[in-house]
Amino acid sequence: MLEVLHLLSFGLGLVSGILLILGLIRPVLVLWFMDRFNRLKVIQVYGIATLIFIGVSFLIQLIG
Repeated sequence: MLEVLHLLSFGLGLVSGILLILGLIRPVLVLWFMDRFNRLKVIQVYGIATLIFIGVSFLIQLIG
């Protein structure tokens, strides 16, 4: 069960990291659902998500 949670959180962290890099190049591609899109918003949304998912993945790996 912990392996599944680890792989899920690591996968989501990887996807949000890719979207972070893509959003730094073209913010409109990843922030299409917001009224304003700039690189600071990309870092706020996807940077925080990347850190959280990778952190959870690391914690699950330490526990298991």
